[in-house]
Amino acid sequence: MKLPILIINFKAYGEAAGRRAVEIAKAAEKVARELGVNIAVAPNHLELALVAQSVEIPVYAQGADVEAPGAYTSHVAVDNIKAAGASGVILNHSEAPLRLNDLAKLVTRAKAAGLDVVTCAPDPKTSLAAAALGPHAVAVEPPELIGTGRAVSKYKPETVVETVRLVSTHFPDVAVITGAGIESGEDVEAALKLGTKGVLLASAAVKAKDHYQKIMELAKPLTTA
Repeated sequence: MKLPILIINFKAYGEAAGRRAVEIAKAAEKVARELGVNIAVAPNHLELALVAQSVEIPVYAQGADVEAPGAYTSHVAVDNIKAAGASGVILNHSEAPLRLNDLAKLVTRAKAAGLDVVTCAPDPKTSLAAAALGPHAVAVEPPELIGTGRAVSKYKPETVVETVRLVSTHFPDVAVITGAGIESGEDVEAALKLGTKGVLLASAAVKAKDHYQKIMELAKPLTTA
């Protein structure tokens, strides 16, 4: 995983359904090239392969819940994500939580498959536990701020600072990124100044009227990080 990074989660938003997912991903790719920064996109599972085939920037899956392919109707296996062309996976998002033992197995399997692994956690202590599993990055996201427009870097900076302190002390090879309520380039800049190596966000980019301009705004702080 190249850092610092901006990860755009498409969730299941209608604005990123079907070919619209490709349009947003291409806007992100254009910004990444023009600024020389690292941007990854995380489309819905239904658009994962399509987006991975359409852009050269990293494409992450939004989650996985089983390790290997098999008789798992309606589930998503790590190996299937790799086969779809993804280069990474986000695990344990607050909207798709996992049990600790399952999370541990999925992190191990995803790393063995050569995928970038971002594990989400709600607070500093849980982030430390997540970092102990060996992902490439931990994304600390207080769930009460997700989708509110109230940026964690402004409303709960102490959460970010403490997470960075704990993880960097005990697991220095694991990067800390943050998210929840990130709406502007100013929010991203504030997160980076708190010691993070990137930002995970969704609606600010996906629901923007002009995806290119909004992603450009969000990504510019990465150029000086």
